Amino acid sequence: MTDKPPGACPLNRRPGPLAASATGSLAALALLVCIFAAPAFPAFLEETPVKRILPVISLLLLAPLALAAAPASGGGSPAPLIPREVLFGNPVKASPKISPDGTRLAYVAPNDKDVLNVFVRTLGQDDAVQVTNDTYRGIRQYFWSEDGSRILYLQDIGGDENFHVYAVDLATKVVRDLTPFQGIRATNLATDRDHPNELLVGLNIRDRRVFDMYRVDLVTGAVVLDTENPGDVEGWSTDANFVIRGATAVNAADGSTVLRLRDGKDKPWREFITWPFLEEGGPVTFAKDGKSLVIESSLGSDTTRVLRVDAASGKELAKIAQNPKADAGGVMIHPDTYEVQAVGFNYLKSEWTVLDPTIQGDFDALAKLHRGEFTVVSRDRADKRWIVVFQGDDGPVAWYLWDRAGKKGELLFVNQPELAKYQLAKMEPVVIKARDGFDLVSYLTLPVGVEPKGLPLVLNVHGGPWARDTWGYDPEAQWLANRGYAVLQVNFRGSTGLGKKFLNAGNGEWGVGAMQHDLTDAVKWAVGKGIADPKKVCIYGGSYGGYATLAGLVFTPELYACGVDIVGPSNLRTLFESIPPYWSTFKKILALRVGDVEKDDAFNKKISPLFHATKIKVPLLIAQGANDPRVNIREADQMVAAMRENKIPVTYVVYPDEGHGFARPNNRLDFYGRIDEFLAQQLGGRAEPWQKVEGSTADVR
Repeated sequence: MTDKPPGACPLNRRPGPLAASATGSLAALALLVCIFAAPAFPAFLEETPVKRILPVISLLLLAPLALAAAPASGGGSPAPLIPREVLFGNPVKASPKISPDGTRLAYVAPNDKDVLNVFVRTLGQDDAVQVTNDTYRGIRQYFWSEDGSRILYLQDIGGDENFHVYAVDLATKVVRDLTPFQGIRATNLATDRDHPNELLVGLNIRDRRVFDMYRVDLVTGAVVLDTENPGDVEGWSTDANFVIRGATAVNAADGSTVLRLRDGKDKPWREFITWPFLEEGGPVTFAKDGKSLVIESSLGSDTTRVLRVDAASGKELAKIAQNPKADAGGVMIHPDTYEVQAVGFNYLKSEWTVLDPTIQGDFDALAKLHRGEFTVVSRDRADKRWIVVFQGDDGPVAWYLWDRAGKKGELLFVNQPELAKYQLAKMEPVVIKARDGFDLVSYLTLPVGVEPKGLPLVLNVHGGPWARDTWGYDPEAQWLANRGYAVLQVNFRGSTGLGKKFLNAGNGEWGVGAMQHDLTDAVKWAVGKGIADPKKVCIYGGSYGGYATLAGLVFTPELYACGVDIVGPSNLRTLFESIPPYWSTFKKILALRVGDVEKDDAFNKKISPLFHATKIKVPLLIAQGANDPRVNIREADQMVAAMRENKIPVTYVVYPDEGHGFARPNNRLDFYGRIDEFLAQQLGGRAEPWQKVEGSTADVR
């Protein structure tokens, strides 16, 4: 329940250099990730650029399978304490995007009030100008208009996730709300280089439950209905002419996903491919001529493959890419030819399969430019300049300007330069065997300068649960390791990206089932290896990770010394009942993944921690955003009430101006300061003393 970028489901835009793989059944899963995505505590801000497909949400995105031994951290003195401000404050700069003509750079940075806004400068010059003027929550999702005359961005109010789309005219500095409709949410955004004054956007104006597609004139602001949603469509696909030609729908009867196509705007829809509930797949992009399309599909395979299929018959024309251990991840599409250039796969770490020889030299050179994994996040119209992000495990996130002709990279900036002053920990991939033989791809981060024996352990459970942990810079892992804790992040069954067998093994396994057993087995692995002190283990997580925290404390209370629950559901029935109307299409899938807790009261009580609150024996800290549309504040309120009714101590902190996670840096710093002290008290680690954070709205209840 992760989330990069913070505060919302990622922006959908096209054409882009990297196609996110969350379409068809994948998009259905991705929406559920959006519902239960982990709270947003960004180390850096980076939207995944997307293709000519408009799914409801895009997920952010090989080594031996053998169990890795515990990495050595050495002996001696612990590393100096890293201030929370460096780890969790606003980035100095982040999320750069190159203008279509390749002459300007936009990026996000704090203004003089420490609120994130968009700045624009000329490449090669020091003439940066702030072009937006958000005064409170900060801007995290933005993009260039296709003619480079405007910056478009999304913003909600207080974390309610009813995003509006705004446009800033760079010449006049005039800001216009392009979707000025009260109570609606904008999603499925797309632009087109051949239609620079148009924007496609999904809006739930007609019916709050579904998103019709509207065409917005960026010059006049006119909003015109383009394609009406029949009630079951969650994603749309456009062709090279910027015409909606594909619709990805969810069958509410059986949870299957259907891709429908039409041959033109006024042509009838026809069913093209069906992915049954247990299969994964969806569209990636139409071919330039519209006669074929690229899809991802697990049909006939455990992992999703990238395929080219005939748009008339559905016949498979070519297998483009496949990995036996990992699903297809990012798909890099040429913005002019619509050909697949590279496909990313992530088992233990991310790797690119390059398919276009014209970029092989770029990828080879980029691999030597900077340490860590890289992704092309922005390209100019001529495809001569790229913006490339590098992410290692023990240093700040870095963005480079890549000159394709000269095969040279220029460092633009890193997100947190102050991190370079500190020694960060290494994140080591490990594969843990579950009790029934499943391989659990996990990541272990150990304190620097401390012998890795008998350490206090924090089990940091990812959200989703239909998401996954990945290798790379993680501010929470660095913070916890710096405080003296071993940090273990586990891709329990039900996590995505590791094949449909592993994903579907999590169905119906919440709370008392195998998903929670995997977490238990991982803790026992760390104890058995001598890494963790069995009496000093904390379970910690946000959203689904918060649920897993509560489940761990009530169903395996002997395992944990304390818990931290951030916006986690406690009663799955009330969670289901509070889901916003625009997620109603996915109730069937949710019920199939979790179990029908609305109709089966006994099952709900069996797996909902609220009904087992008296079993909690250790200290618990709960944090909640008051405006959370995914996990309503009632989930925290009722858990706290049940504990206090039974005289079980609990610390409860509410942020009245936040939603599903804490976007404002004042609140993030307050939140992490409280956890710093809490963990030090319960596990004995180090802490930077907590002090009142100016501007935080924390309400201890």
